[in-house]
Formats: sequence, C-alpha cells, structure tokens
Amino acid sequence: MNDVAVFWWVLSALAVAFVLVDWKHAPIDATMHIGFVLIVAFMGPLGLLLYVLTVREPLPHTHAQYIAPLWKQVVGSTFHCVAGDSVGIVGAALITSYLRVPMLPGLLIEYGAGFSVGWLIFQALFMKNMVGGSYKKALASMFMPEWLSMNGVMAGMALVMVVWVKWQPTAGIPNHVRFWFMMSMALIAGAIIAYPINWWLVSHGRKHGLMSTAKEADHEDLAQAQKARVRAPNNGRPLAPPGRIIAMHHHDPSATRVVPYAPAIVMWSIGLLAATFLVALWIGYGI
Repeated sequence: MNDVAVFWWVLSALAVAFVLVDWKHAPIDATMHIGFVLIVAFMGPLGLLLYVLTVREPLPHTHAQYIAPLWKQVVGSTFHCVAGDSVGIVGAALITSYLRVPMLPGLLIEYGAGFSVGWLIFQALFMKNMVGGSYKKALASMFMPEWLSMNGVMAGMALVMVVWVKWQPTAGIPNHVRFWFMMSMALIAGAIIAYPINWWLVSHGRKHGLMSTAKEADHEDLAQAQKARVRAPNNGRPLAPPGRIIAMHHHDPSATRVVPYAPAIVMWSIGLLAATFLVALWIGYGI
C-alpha cells in the first residue's frame, strides 16, 4: 500500500506541474484556477483528466463553447466547492489527528472547518462580485448552495475516512503516507457524492458553473447554448433567462428568477450526511 500511495503522489505532483505550466490554456478566473490546482493535487491523474476535458481550451478561440455543456458547468461548480471544503476538512483532520480527538467529535470539527472555509472564503469572499461586490449579500445568497453541496462532500469523505482508518489504523497518522493517500481517495468520493447535488443547483440557477475569461468569448452565444440545457418546472420552458448558469458574467444573479429549493434535494443532502455519521457511529462505537 505504501508503494501505491507514493506512486499516486508522484503522479499527482506531475499533474499539478502540468496545470501550472499549462495555466494560459485554461482561460478561467483565478479562483477557479486555484480550485483546479487543489483538485488536481488531491485527485492526481483523475483531476488532470477532468481538467483537460472540462476547462483546457482544445483550439484557440473555442473556450466559451468548450465549457458550455451542462456537465462541464457542474464539474466546475463541484470542484469549486470541493476545493474550498477540502482545505478546511484536511486542515482540521491534521489537527484532530495530532491531538488524538475521538472520531465522532473529529468529524464534527472537520465538517465545521470545511463548511466555514468553503462558505466564508471560497464562495462568499472570492465570488462576491456575483452580487455586486457585497460580502454580506454574498454570505446570505451562498449559504444554502454551499451547505447542500458541503453535505455531499463530507458524506463521501467521512465514509471513506472512517472505514479506511478502521481497516488501516496507520492511515489516521498525518506523518504517514497512507494518511494522504486516504485523503485523496476521500476527496474523490466526496466529489462524486456532491456532483448530483451540484447538478441540481447549477441547472436550477442556484449556483454558478464555469466561466470563460477569454477575450474572444461570446458569452451571449454561450448563454443561448446553455439555455436549452437548464431544466424547467412543469411547463417545459427554460427555468432561467440566458446567462443564468454563468451569472458571474452579468454580476447580478438576483435579477433573474430562480425556483425555490426542492424539499427532495434538501432531504437528500441531509440524509446522505446523516447516514454517513450513523455509519461512523456503528463502525467506531459499535452502536
């Protein structure tokens, strides 16, 4: 297992180096770029593959069209959330591991840290221009999207971490290579679980997707292309006007109509997290 972990991190380092060197071929905003660097650092070859498939411009003057498909928009939204959450979760996991905090309190601390970093910094602070530059308004508008998405991220990560540490106790030691390999796999699981939640949020105009900063990008054409991909309530008409998915281009998402949060998506998000903590209790305490 140690050899596999070391090999994985060598590949991850090479993947990060590629993204840094290739920076100009992905004309996205700085926040998303930082997010992709963090994601590739943890997801290694998988993160690099998704970077190439979603945001790396294949040909000159094609970036806006390349990122237009809804699934790519959702990948960007998910990665933005996962990158911010992972900074808090992994940071808290390091501290709780060194302090030998019991498993359940440790998970709660990691959840709080992940949500705080994701919401206060990666969402509200970095994305406040979406709501006219108001940090206070950004906090209010981005609380629910971040919370729902964070529940999925934490559900996937916590499940992997709890099971893995029970199987290999050395994976809970931060100065052991298995700890970092476990965190990498946990982050991948968190992104997979959070993806369907972000699909609903993006397609219903509750969360931003990717945006192109290429000068030649015709964002109105991109918005028209995305319009047909936005799911609508009952009558089949598009849910939001052109550009809603990439509202960051318009800096006024409040000017467009969005649907209320569906009880199903809220319950799904909460249920995933609750199920994970129940598994943690069962594995860790035999309850």
